[in-house]
Amino acid sequence: MKKGKRYLEAAKLVEKNKAYDVAEAMDLVLKTGTAKFDETVELHMRLGVDPKHADQQVRGVVVLPNGTGKSVRVLVIAKGAKADEAVASGAEYVGAEEIIAKIQNEGWLDFDVCVATPDMMGLVGRIARILGPKGLMPNPKSGTVTMDVTKAIKEIKAGKVEYRLDKTAIIHVPVGKKSFGAEKLIENMNVVVEAIQKAKPAAAKGTYIKSVSIASTMGPGVKVNIK
Repeated sequence: MKKGKRYLEAAKLVEKNKAYDVAEAMDLVLKTGTAKFDETVELHMRLGVDPKHADQQVRGVVVLPNGTGKSVRVLVIAKGAKADEAVASGAEYVGAEEIIAKIQNEGWLDFDVCVATPDMMGLVGRIARILGPKGLMPNPKSGTVTMDVTKAIKEIKAGKVEYRLDKTAIIHVPVGKKSFGAEKLIENMNVVVEAIQKAKPAAAKGTYIKSVSIASTMGPGVKVNIK
């Protein structure tokens, strides 16, 4: 993949194999993120676990103290009193069979997070093939299959992010926008790192956190010294 001129200029500021202290690394990320839009800053962590084994999965959710900087559109699949509660709590879209049919027949996916009450999961199963690959399938582990729709919506709107291991044993998590400034981004990042440290599977052997890097949407990755 050919890198753009702006990226190559920015990459010159970063020493390739050096692991920087957190403050210095974040400073470099902010300096090298030169796109014209407010870039997202992402944390990437390589873990010493084998994603092929069920007992070495690392997955969970965390609420970022300073939010994500993104406005999140929430769909709640619920009926009756729970549907009314979802509307009152600020969900952008609320529905049951008719919304499932819209997703199934029209491929409608104008939302960022889907929450469902447990009694609706039989219906939601019909669209699992559509939602799953997009990372939109409600899941009890991420708090999106719940009777407490108010709490779920509030947490999502406040900046709840999910972290999960990919096939290459790396976790990618957004920790905010460039405009937040270093202090708020580091606060968010520390909360995510602590959560991932606590989520260490009992079956994990050897070094758990192998490497950490941060990068803006269009900028180069900067290695962080995790000691």
